[in-house]
This record gives sequence, C-alpha cells and structure tokens, in this order.
Amino acid sequence: MNNEKQIDKNSRAYKLVVGKGIWNLPNKLTMLRMVMIPIFVLFFYLNFKSHFIIALLLFCAASFTDFLDGAIARKYKIVSNLGKFLDPIADKVLVLTALVLFITKSWIFTAYLGSWALIAAGCGVAVMLAREIIVSGFRMVAASAGVVIAADIFGKYKTITQDFCIVALLIFTAMSEFLSLNDLALEVFNYIGLALFALSSILTLLSGVNYLVKNRQVLKA
Repeated sequence: MNNEKQIDKNSRAYKLVVGKGIWNLPNKLTMLRMVMIPIFVLFFYLNFKSHFIIALLLFCAASFTDFLDGAIARKYKIVSNLGKFLDPIADKVLVLTALVLFITKSWIFTAYLGSWALIAAGCGVAVMLAREIIVSGFRMVAASAGVVIAADIFGKYKTITQDFCIVALLIFTAMSEFLSLNDLALEVFNYIGLALFALSSILTLLSGVNYLVKNRQVLKA
C-alpha cells in the first residue's frame, strides 16, 4: 500500500494540515520560523540574566520547525511554490543571522584562542555568505535553462555542522552567564563550537566548489 492510499483526505487532521490556499501547516511553520529570527536577535542582545539561554531555546525551537514542516510536507505530500521559495530562505537566514551575531561578540572566538580567531571567524562567515549567494544565483541560472540542481552531500553535512556549531556556541554563551572562563565545561563547549565552525567553513567551501564544477555546463549554455 503506497502513502497516497494511506492519507485520508476527508479527515480533520488532513484538512488542518492542508489549510486554505497557500497557507498550509508547513508554510505556517516556515513563516513562524521567519518571525522567530528577529526575536532571537532581540534576546541575544538584551542585557539581563539568562538572555543567552532564551536565545538558545529560540534557535532550537526555530530549527525544530524546519524539521517539523519538512516531515509534515512529506507525510501529506504537500508541495507549494511558496514553500519551495520560503523554506530554504528561512533556514539560511536563521543560520547566517546567528553566525553574524557571534562575530559581534568577539569574546566568543577570542576567549581561549586569542584575537587571531576572530579574524579566522570573519573569513569563515564571509565564505558562508558568499557560498549561499553564489549557489542561489547559480540555481537561478540553471532554472532558467530548465536544469534542476540537486543538493550535494557536502551541502547536507555543512548544514548539520552549522546547526550543531551554533547550538554549541549558544550553550557556551548561556553557561558564561553563570560560570567563569576558567571553568573546564565552558572551555570544552567553546572548543567544540569553534571546531564545528571550522569544519562547517571547510564543508561550505567544498560544497560551493562542487556545485560549480559538477554543473559547469549550465554556464556554457
């Protein structure tokens, strides 16, 4: 029995998920993720005890909506142009916003490694921003030529490492509100986050190069 036969289109659950017009449940979750981004930024900068903890929870909640809207869309076979447009944008804006915010708090990178780490972090974030702009533009050119470019393995691993990097560094910032920099647990989370940041920067570069090399014929059309 295939998935199509398992879906009861007359059920209350199906009608709730599908909604009306473009406002199905996955699209609503994507919009919720977009709304949560400025709230995440606000709590990241607000100066009161535990504000980093709230920022961490907001990021985790926003990331969970990404998993949830995809799972629901696949289960109920919901596809819309709005979803295809908004979902990847919401994901990229959430991740890149968090990384840029980290740059503005230089101590996240320099607490244990010194000032050179901030320079390296700035280069890493620049690479990530450049990759997303280049690949997005490349996909537009490919789409106009009728070519569909699938996600590559480096891009998938890049996304995973970015998410874990951000969570680790947010845990570090949250713990820093209660512990001194001499605490071993604090140092461990910082090193984990920075190691994942370095790995995601490398994967980002490999993913960008791989996209261009594998699909270079698009530019010859």
